[in-house]
Amino acid sequence: MIIIIGLGNPGEKFKDTRHNIGFEVLDKIKEENDFPDFAFSKKFNAQVSKGILNQEKTILAKPQTFMNSSGKSVKALTQYYKKAKLIIVHDDIDILLGKVKFSKDSGSAGHKGVESVINNLGTKDFMRLRIGIVPLKGKPKETEKFVLKKFTKKEKEIIKKIIEEISETVKKLI
Repeated sequence: MIIIIGLGNPGEKFKDTRHNIGFEVLDKIKEENDFPDFAFSKKFNAQVSKGILNQEKTILAKPQTFMNSSGKSVKALTQYYKKAKLIIVHDDIDILLGKVKFSKDSGSAGHKGVESVINNLGTKDFMRLRIGIVPLKGKPKETEKFVLKKFTKKEKEIIKKIIEEISETVKKLI
């Protein structure tokens, strides 16, 4: 079994923001692989969709705890599904827009959502799919405000292509 967690913030206010790219990736995976609609699970405090991806039982989950407390939801899921492999999908302010990196067993690099996951699980031993959100002009000074802003039209076009590629990459990774 595989659990793929997309990090983000719940609510319309945060839809299409840089910090919610994890949610967008899960929406694309769900759409392309005929998973059922996301439904709220009180037990996990997450929007959850279950299906099969490359012949593996797969759970897609979008924590509803807000980014900085994502680890609570992730911990509930991993405690219930003890033997599941975990993949976290999130934005990364240290990677150029449109670039994607995989990492495993690495620190949070200041990402509060990832930090929450590491603290709640007590380990860094999980796969991360890091999606770059830094514009070509460089990393902004006020990162907390920047990650909550929506993508520009041009950036959104880049992100749309990347999300489509990521959906295929996740299948291969599994």
